[in-house]
Amino acid sequence: MSASKLQESEVRIAHSLHTKEEEFVVKRRQKVFQSLQKLKIHCSQDKVPHFALLGSGGGQRAMVGLLGSLVQLDKAGLLDCILYLSGVSGSTWCMASLYQEPDWSTKLETMKNKIIKRLSGPKVSWGDAFAKLKKYYYEKDIFSLTDVWAVLVVTEYVKEIDENTLTEKQNQHSEDPFPIYTVIDKQYKQNSWFEISPHEAGYSLTGAFVGTSSFGSQFDKGSKKKPQPETDMLYLQALCGSALADGEEIKKFLWQKIKGEAAFQDSLLHKVDTPPAEKGYQVLMDLVDMNLAVLNGKEPSAFEQSIRTTLNALGGGKKLIFPTEKLNLADKQAAKLYMKQYTEDVCNNLSSWLKPLCICFTEVWIKICKCMAQWLWGRKYDFLHNMDDETVPHTLLKSEKRDYEDAGLLLNSPYFSMLREERNIDLIISLDFSEGDPFMTVREAADMCKKLKIPFPEVNIPSEDVEKPKDFYVFKGKNAPTVIHIPLFNVVNCGDNIEAWWNNYGTFQDSYSAEMITDLMDVAGKNISNNREKLKEQIQAVIEQKLHK
Repeated sequence: MSASKLQESEVRIAHSLHTKEEEFVVKRRQKVFQSLQKLKIHCSQDKVPHFALLGSGGGQRAMVGLLGSLVQLDKAGLLDCILYLSGVSGSTWCMASLYQEPDWSTKLETMKNKIIKRLSGPKVSWGDAFAKLKKYYYEKDIFSLTDVWAVLVVTEYVKEIDENTLTEKQNQHSEDPFPIYTVIDKQYKQNSWFEISPHEAGYSLTGAFVGTSSFGSQFDKGSKKKPQPETDMLYLQALCGSALADGEEIKKFLWQKIKGEAAFQDSLLHKVDTPPAEKGYQVLMDLVDMNLAVLNGKEPSAFEQSIRTTLNALGGGKKLIFPTEKLNLADKQAAKLYMKQYTEDVCNNLSSWLKPLCICFTEVWIKICKCMAQWLWGRKYDFLHNMDDETVPHTLLKSEKRDYEDAGLLLNSPYFSMLREERNIDLIISLDFSEGDPFMTVREAADMCKKLKIPFPEVNIPSEDVEKPKDFYVFKGKNAPTVIHIPLFNVVNCGDNIEAWWNNYGTFQDSYSAEMITDLMDVAGKNISNNREKLKEQIQAVIEQKLHK
């Protein structure tokens, strides 16, 4: 095949599975068949059921909870029955850690100890983190807050900079379930579910995909025009795990985070005798403080005056467009718009002054502040740009760029990647680590499926179970996969202390200690070990159902 034909084939409009995934499924079915035989669960080789394990979002709680669940599935002899492993947000952090290691499921106890040691160990150094941030900034066309989130936030939890890629590891997991990471397209509200596997990335329900190594590259009419570096696993974890980045409180958090990293930047500046750099840096820090002041409803005029004075010293202050007189703190929406415009104005002013001086590290911070003003997350080139296909929505064909974000902002469990008809999933085991209503994900999945006319069992929950959930729920429906729903904290593994467990393991808190990790893994694992026989019964029931189809 010619080079041009290879380029054209990177974009695929079809609902069928990628050929490499199909090949994997054929081989994995043999593994599942052997595993069922060991469990004394009988089925014929041509009727081997397809099982999917789903991990919900929930930050580091989901990361640790999924690991504990997988360890117990392995001990129960059930892990080798799983065909697909799919995650949202924090669950993808666990997946990324595991899939670093070839055939991780054959040495899970070793992997568990290795991961616990890393998670309870030291954080990534600021020098390494800032070097990675600069690498993201200079190596690709589009920089967004997802890059910042990866370096400043995700590394705090996962304690490493994972520069591996999915495609580098795609042939090293013949013994493991097939991994699928999930996000959503922010602008494509209808059927926005987007999946990323070792082979391709794309819209699960629309049926439009691109090779994973080219996800983010610039395409036109299905041909690659400008390659971009393949998304590495640190960035992928940030792309999947940025639901925490939604809302005003997180804006405060990020501005504070940027300010908190100033000590390292300040030490750099003291080593370089560049007064313009120092002044530019001072403007940026005042700009950060000004944004924080407005978000907290405080008068920011002192910071604005400092910004104007420093810019005047640089020779650029007179170009500022937005005077503070326009700022009305009483009107939150107006204040938000004002700060967006003001921040961009200051950054443009500063950038035009400092760029000729080649002050590179300040340039990165200017870009971060611009991204904060625009609240820009997960932006990538649209691989469907200018294609001509009536089966793909017009909006996906005409845009030059798309914004991707944490799927938890739509649905906090990756049901829709598994509900593709061509995957033929018979049984879904949903591990729910979500905070709040322990049944929200399965209820919302049922509601969405009803609207989209996708087969899904009816979900009925006893009202008393909302406050005191049990540890095992089964939902069945005609021509729909069986769904097993397992809430993390429940009356079986926590007794009357469910609220205390939630208080100890909030979604957004400092990284867990080794003891906290071990305790959480134990409680998550009980949801599997306590229900081993029930899981086997449901597997047997699914096989019998297949026999009568």
